[in-house]
Amino acid sequence: MKDQGIIGTTGKLTALAFLMFGFGYLLVPIYNVFCDLTGINGKTGTITQEQAISAGVDEQRLVTVEFDTNVNGDLPWYFRPKTHKLQVHPGEVSDVLFVVENQAGREIAGQAIPSVAPSQASLYFNKTECFCFTQQTLAPHERKEMLVRFIVDKKLPEEISTLTLSYTFFMAPGEKQTAIDDKENKLQQEI
Repeated sequence: MKDQGIIGTTGKLTALAFLMFGFGYLLVPIYNVFCDLTGINGKTGTITQEQAISAGVDEQRLVTVEFDTNVNGDLPWYFRPKTHKLQVHPGEVSDVLFVVENQAGREIAGQAIPSVAPSQASLYFNKTECFCFTQQTLAPHERKEMLVRFIVDKKLPEEISTLTLSYTFFMAPGEKQTAIDDKENKLQQEI
């Protein structure tokens, strides 16, 4: 009788663990959909070049777009915009270049995560081309320029005259363990 209680409890705990894992696994995609729908967290949209051109340009208005870059502490990369500020007409297609350099002696993959401030402006900031769409892999000490092509929607509220596009580069998921292994190997060699 006592064994059946333990088996029942073990089964319930195992099921609970699977449910928690499933929830954790689905949390990021659910959060991304929520952010895309509401514009919360400054996530930007994407559109095609044809959609951007067909919308037309508001020649009467200028919006200042500032560029901010960050690198997560685990990633040994240098990352900066070539232009720190750009004035654009809503509806026009604009390009800006970013420079990234791998300062490590090994190949590393990274992923850039964008955000826009103020957050309500993210609903009106769309990219047609961006290095953030895919992981970037850099060879040891490789330096390259990366393009972002964007459009500020003409429907951007009039009270918003300046917005900031910010990118943070993170080490790609598989790279984190490699970095930990490299540190452990280096420590063992020193001992």
